[in-house]
Formats: sequence, structure tokens, C-alpha cells
Amino acid sequence: MTAASRLAPSAIEGLTAALAPVPCLTDPASVKLKSRDFYWYSPLLKRQLREVTGDIVAIARDEADVMHVARTCARLGVPLTVRGAGTGNYGQAMPLRGGVVLDMTGLDRIVEQAPGFVRVGAGKKLIDLDAETQPNGWELRFHPSTRRTATIGGFIAGGSGGVGSINYGMLRDRGNVLALRVVTVEPEPQIIALRGDDVQQAIHAYGTNGIITELEIALAPSWPWVDAVVAFSGIMEALRFGQALAEADAVIKKLITPIDWGAAQYFKPLRRHLPEGKAICLAMIAAPSLEPFRALAARFGGTLCYEAPPGGGDVPPLYEFSWNHTTLHALKVDRTITYLQTRYPDDAPLATVEKLIALFGDEVPMHAEFVRTGGRIVCIGLQLVRYTSDARLAEIIRIHEDHGCIIFNPHTYVLEDGGMKTIDRAQVAFKRRADPQGLLNPGKMRGWAASG
Repeated sequence: MTAASRLAPSAIEGLTAALAPVPCLTDPASVKLKSRDFYWYSPLLKRQLREVTGDIVAIARDEADVMHVARTCARLGVPLTVRGAGTGNYGQAMPLRGGVVLDMTGLDRIVEQAPGFVRVGAGKKLIDLDAETQPNGWELRFHPSTRRTATIGGFIAGGSGGVGSINYGMLRDRGNVLALRVVTVEPEPQIIALRGDDVQQAIHAYGTNGIITELEIALAPSWPWVDAVVAFSGIMEALRFGQALAEADAVIKKLITPIDWGAAQYFKPLRRHLPEGKAICLAMIAAPSLEPFRALAARFGGTLCYEAPPGGGDVPPLYEFSWNHTTLHALKVDRTITYLQTRYPDDAPLATVEKLIALFGDEVPMHAEFVRTGGRIVCIGLQLVRYTSDARLAEIIRIHEDHGCIIFNPHTYVLEDGGMKTIDRAQVAFKRRADPQGLLNPGKMRGWAASG
């Protein structure tokens, strides 16, 4: 079990004094709450991380506060873990070795807004960011299903893609993140400005190699989005429709989410609109594209069972049933559920899905997302798993890999083990520059430990 022992009261008092005038929380209940994310999606992480907590929470109000916290931690040798809203799913921002948790939500100011991009503080909530850019005709290119609560800095540091990735790819696709402003953790902190391809050194690094205080991101034209659910006789029909919709370039969409009944049955707020036992496809469609969308659904034998106008209907927005929210709805009903994150082989994604469905049946209820990345349409699985044991979960992962799938393992908090299983040398090198003492979110980057 990974655990972080709290400092003695006298040490916490001394650390609080050193961090002044930055506001701090020290009561154990508040600190523990701010040390958590949704790690309990995984039964493995639930056991490993349940005792993890920081020692103190520092609440940054601006970049000067961030630099003061970085300076203090570097001079005292105290671990420092940066946190947004805590909406991650596998312990990305949980302080394995205690120390200071740095709350970044106070850095929420839009610095500059112009057609096609915005420069904004890392603590800005995604929903608030959209609220300020949409009146000018622009919106986030894509966002996680936690749009209501997640921060832009947390998304860039811990996320990968989301609602809208069918159009604009993933965070790492060139042109989505334009620039980052990063504070180093040193006795005399520096500010590093990253632009262009250099931003890859700090994207999706769990905040292990510098503190992102400000971001410049590309925006997309804003559309009036219509939520729609199409029902199908089976999951393969829903997947084939999803593939066809993804390939229909002239139909403007933001979400394509095929889900088998084994997962859709847990959607309590949406359940009254769903035909019993049917697979579904969730979609967000621009209002001008509704007619061709409906025609395509009919061609594939689908039945439109729910449609909400721009601005919402009688259920939460459909993106809150997609991506990792699918798993959350299931966990509210059955706490034994967990999930996988899968990329199916590019050459035969649906054929591979069909083989795996035949192998696992309702043990692994199907949930897929269609995205673009690297110029290709890709089928990603966020399948539910009816967990029975660690050994069976490992076997399910191995069988997927034997079928040519890449598993982005959500049952580990180690950066490389949850991703492409390789060490990103550029990120490790940047950590040497931005965090030479290895104080930032320690224990998460295997490449740093391997580098000595």
C-alpha cells in the first residue's frame, strides 16, 4: 500500500509560516479531501491509494503565490503536488509522499482572447471558459466529460482528449495547445515559456515536470449543439453507424459514443428515453446537420429515441454519459464495476471489437468513442469490466493486447505504465530543468526514477 504519513503538528506549523502569506489549509479532513481524485474507479488503486494524503494545502491566488510556494518547497526539500479540480481518474494528482498540495483554481483569469485562441490561467474551469468565449463565436475544441468542474490546466496536464476529439484530435496533436507558461521548482524559481512543439514536454505529464500557470490554446467555431440518442438492435450496429458518422465529414458533430445495453442500463437520468435491451449511440450534432444525421441513422436501422435542442433537455447534457462518465454512472449502481481504456487496431477496429465481444460478452460491456488523431479516425474503447479479481483483470488486458489492442491502463498511477509503456525522454529531460530536486508529484514518473 502506498501511504503518506502526515508531518508532526510542529512541522506543519513551521511549513505554514514559511508559506505565508499564501493561504493554507491544515486541518486533516480538508487536506485529505484536496488530496483525492476519482482513483476509486480502479479496485487496485482503491487499495493502494486510500491512505494517501498531503500535509498541507496551499491555495495560490496568482503566479506570484505559485512562485513563492515553489521557492519554499525547493529550499526546504518538501514534496509538491499541483492540483486543479481533482477530476482525474487514476491518482494523477494524489501526493504519494505527502508534503504540499498546491490548489491552482485561483488562477482563473482570461489574459487574452482573440478569434481562434485564448490565453488563460491554469485554474479556469472549462465550463466558465466556454461561457466567456462562446458569445464571441468560439469554444473549446474538445473537453473531458467533467467539463462542469475540471480546470484547463488539469486537463492539459492529466487528460488526453474528449468531447470534440472527433474533429480536432487529441491534446498531443499539433496545433491544439499553442503555448504554456511554466514555473520551475528551485530555490530561485524561473519562468519557462514553451511554444509550438516544445509544449509536448509538459503535456499529459501529471504535473511532474513544472507548474503550468498559463496556457494558450486553439479554439473552435461555436455551434448550436443538439443532443441525440439513436437506438439499435445490437452494439455492432451502433458501432457501424458510429464509424459511418465519423467518416461523414460534411455532418458537423462533436460526440460519437456507441454503448451496449450492458452499460447503458446504468444511465438512470436517461433511462426513460432508452428502449429496453437496445444498444445506443450518443451524439452531439450541429443544428444545421440534423437532417443528414437523421437520414444516416435511418439508413443504418437506428431509431431516434431522444433529441434535445441547443441549451438542453430534460436530462443532463449527453457528454455527461460519455467518456469516463459512463463508468461513473455504472459505479453509482454497482460498486464492483471498473473499466479499461483501449485503442483498437487501426487496420480492423470493428472486426477486433466484434471478436472481443464474442469472447467476453456481458463481462466487458462495450462503450466506445470515435476520435481523430494523427489524421485518422480511431475507435477507442472505455469498456466497463465486471471486476472479479486482479488476476482476471490482468487476463482481460492481456487478451486485448493479444488481439493487437493498446491498453492505456487506468489501474496504475505511473505515467508511463498507463500510457504507451515507453519512457518519454524529452519529458524526463525537461523535468531535470524544471524540477531538478525531483520534488514535483514524486513517484509518478518511472523515467525519472530510471534516470537516477
